[in-house]
Amino acid sequence: MQLQTGMIVCAVAGKEQNGFYLVIRQDQDFVYLADGKHRKLSQPKRKNPRHVRATSMILDQDCLSDLTDLKLRRMLREYQKKQVLQGGE
Repeated sequence: MQLQTGMIVCAVAGKEQNGFYLVIRQDQDFVYLADGKHRKLSQPKRKNPRHVRATSMILDQDCLSDLTDLKLRRMLREYQKKQVLQGGE
């Protein structure tokens, strides 16, 4: 699955392994991820796209425009709970 801005991804390598993040932006070589706690929206983590796994959850532009760190943390926590209950994706 192609990575895109607004997509929730799971890190598969590095210190962030198994954590869920939101793709804030991307360029040719890297994606920039935030989780609202350790990586704020104002200072996203630069990561190689090969080190993340895409999920089927994509936020629309309206949701991204008024997103805060607190809302992002809550959203990712709920998504992670849902994944645990469903047994993964």
